[in-house]
Amino acid sequence: MAENRTKEIGIRKVNGARISEILTMLNRDFIKWVAIAFVIATPVAYYSMNKWLENFAYKTTLSWWIFALAGLLALGIALLTVSWQSWRAATRNPVEALRYE
Repeated sequence: MAENRTKEIGIRKVNGARISEILTMLNRDFIKWVAIAFVIATPVAYYSMNKWLENFAYKTTLSWWIFALAGLLALGIALLTVSWQSWRAATRNPVEALRYE
């Protein structure tokens, strides 16, 4: 996504955008997608894990914090990956992106 928006990032930098503003702009979309995926996946995972655990002789309960931890871990990994790529795109020279325009 950062490569597709290289010209937009270059124009924003020429107009005075800070690196933090560009990082926020690019990360916001991914945070939304991870949150939507978490909302969809949590009930499905809870139901399937409950069905799977019914077949065991020793029963255990599923705690809410397991799903919250998994969601935070997924969000952290996504933010780390996307932030690294966004930072690389934001620190590039804007002249290179706009040279052939």
